[in-house]
Amino acid sequence: MTNKILIVGGVAGGASAAARLRRLDENAEIIMFEKGPHVSFSNCSLPYHLSGMVEDSKSLVLSTPETFKKRFNIEARVNSEVININREKRTIMVKDAVTGNTYEEGYDKLILSPGAAPIRPGSIEGIHNKNVFTVRNVVDIEQLNAYIKENDLTDVAVIGGGFIGVEVAENLRLAKLNVSVIEFADQIMTPYDYDMAQILHKEMVDHGVNLIVNDGLAKINDGSIETQSGKQIKVQAVVLAIGVRPETRLAEDAGLEIGETGAIKVDHNYVTSDSNIYAVGDAIEVYHRLLHKPALLALAGPAQKQARAVADHIYGIPNRNLGVIGSSSIHLFDLNAASTGLNVRTADKAGYSWDSVYILPADKVGLMPNSNVMHFKLVYENPTGRILGAQAIGKGNVDKRIEVIATMITMNGTLEDLKDLELTYSPMLGTAKDVVNHAALVALNQLYGKYREVKVAQVRELVENNAFIIDAREQNEYNAGHLKNAVNIPLSEFRDRLDEIPKDMAVYVHCRSGQRSYNMVMALKNLGFTNIFNISGSYLGISLYEYYNDLVTDREKIVTTYNFK
Repeated sequence: MTNKILIVGGVAGGASAAARLRRLDENAEIIMFEKGPHVSFSNCSLPYHLSGMVEDSKSLVLSTPETFKKRFNIEARVNSEVININREKRTIMVKDAVTGNTYEEGYDKLILSPGAAPIRPGSIEGIHNKNVFTVRNVVDIEQLNAYIKENDLTDVAVIGGGFIGVEVAENLRLAKLNVSVIEFADQIMTPYDYDMAQILHKEMVDHGVNLIVNDGLAKINDGSIETQSGKQIKVQAVVLAIGVRPETRLAEDAGLEIGETGAIKVDHNYVTSDSNIYAVGDAIEVYHRLLHKPALLALAGPAQKQARAVADHIYGIPNRNLGVIGSSSIHLFDLNAASTGLNVRTADKAGYSWDSVYILPADKVGLMPNSNVMHFKLVYENPTGRILGAQAIGKGNVDKRIEVIATMITMNGTLEDLKDLELTYSPMLGTAKDVVNHAALVALNQLYGKYREVKVAQVRELVENNAFIIDAREQNEYNAGHLKNAVNIPLSEFRDRLDEIPKDMAVYVHCRSGQRSYNMVMALKNLGFTNIFNISGSYLGISLYEYYNDLVTDREKIVTTYNFK
């Protein structure tokens, strides 16, 4: 029986594996090596120290070597960098960061959990300046926070609009700093489709963040940065959050196989090309069950599952590897956002025949306090109706809805399954026909040809081409802001005004959120109108989709006034 197990790296992967191993075997010798000073910390909570939400950085440390020893009889050696693996001898070489001494340690089984390192492109001038930071561990966040406070900084740039970049920007802004976010892509938060990302863009600019997309960092000067488009932005510190790269040096030097993604290749049980060495976490490539190919996924939840599977496999316990679908969530100022599976962009790139619906129902009964709109987008396969992914943004429990969809995807669920899914209901928590049921019904109407819609991204073209668009809201709503060429025919009046609606051309209908316009579309269809479309997202969705790009460009607006209420 295996009796000596060494683990390289702590946090979600290594520490979880160690704890599970101890639960399976009280007699095994388990040693963890962490090159930094903390073996277990909440890396997902790091940005919240910048705003003071996590006041004491020490609270980010979840467990110490002393705790591991007392509670689990696990030896955790911090400031200990594993610099070499000798596979033939089954030994590792460890360097003590305090003394500089090196020593050898033997193993029966070795688990690699080195994580991923923030990317710092050496080609960018000024990238190694003392005021340029990355965020990976407690030491990083302490150094950044101390630099800001000790130098009384007012202006900080965050490079990158992924999870870390957005969370760092939010917390710096909550700390009353002037914050610029520079994102090379045309949107932040790429798990979300472009239309959904516009909601997040508005949230950032509404809270005073200087958001620049479609631009990259070119140069870091003394007191400013320069973007690739030539913009000069006053900053006193720069936080790099442009992505991470799997830490594979140790594995590569040991001759372990590296996968097509550039991460460590593992099998079903997270065994590397050496049967005595396992690997988990951000350093490995995983199988994406929807894309049907290896992928990278830097998330704590999957890392913990992998760690448990490794420990189980070492002790002969079977492991079911379902692959990953990429479920995540984030909080941004007053909004919550969550996503799972494929968005439209990834589904299209993967070659799926897909369609989607975007709905804006209430997250709870409208009479209840704090009832708000939830933006929900569901992506499905055509014609099977198999659910491929979803995104949700709002002030309410978006994570709950996305977790339902994640479960359906894992079970190979379809729109019919989702339509009939029995969920809980309380006026304070949701609606009798939940958001996810509602989305399935709309999608089924679309799939079965009972209803047609155009996406919010198509509306500008419709307006510019002077398409016939009906605004189904009441006149006072129309007067408060409308599409420039829309004709106001309220749902309450349209049956008496049918002669105003052409039958020889396409007709597009919208209201505020899509409900009234849907009823009008179905009624007109039953009255013999054959070329009738609902506008996905309706006026609220249109306003949100158009706002940020209108703000940062000089293009002509297609609305008289935005309406976000």
